[in-house]
Amino acid sequence: MPRISLLLFDMDDVLCAYSRPTRCAYLAKLAGSTPEAVYAAIWETGFEAQADAGILDAGDYLRGYGERLGYPLTLSEWLDARKASTTPKHEVLDLVRRVRERARVAVLTNNTTLVADHIERLFPELRPLFGDAIYASAAFRAVKPSLECFDRCLGALGVAPRDVLFVDDLAGNVAGARRAGLSAHHYISPQGLADVLRHHELL
Repeated sequence: MPRISLLLFDMDDVLCAYSRPTRCAYLAKLAGSTPEAVYAAIWETGFEAQADAGILDAGDYLRGYGERLGYPLTLSEWLDARKASTTPKHEVLDLVRRVRERARVAVLTNNTTLVADHIERLFPELRPLFGDAIYASAAFRAVKPSLECFDRCLGALGVAPRDVLFVDDLAGNVAGARRAGLSAHHYISPQGLADVLRHHELL
């Protein structure tokens, strides 16, 4: 079993519970629309996926968001909607605190760079735990589960795949990490994560 020196965590639905319906409802209220219309305009068109892949920069992303909503959405409003949909998972964050005594920790989330750039406002619990090692896929112009996304993230962290344990709630991302040479855990519960961490002698 390889010695793990870095734990790489997904963010949404691992470190926090993420509610897209809550986000859509918040944006719909601002725009005088419906949650269904917001979802269709942003997610069903592939617009959000383009932002996650770094195809759109932050300025173009916000302008495009407003155009699709038919409402001149500000950065502050976008951040408020994203924050409203984010609830920290304190049991998992407590595990991260304990792991930091034995290994480095980092975050890789499929998201626009706005998430990483404004993490103190969106998810203030993360910075004290992860420092600057919080990466949005858009910064690498690739998304999980692609090999490029993992390679570029590990390059930024200066670590080899064999030394990393990746944790994600999506089976496809876990499979992609394994193809890239990382050890990986499909997150289901804090207890299951704790068991894997003990197996790797990280707790």
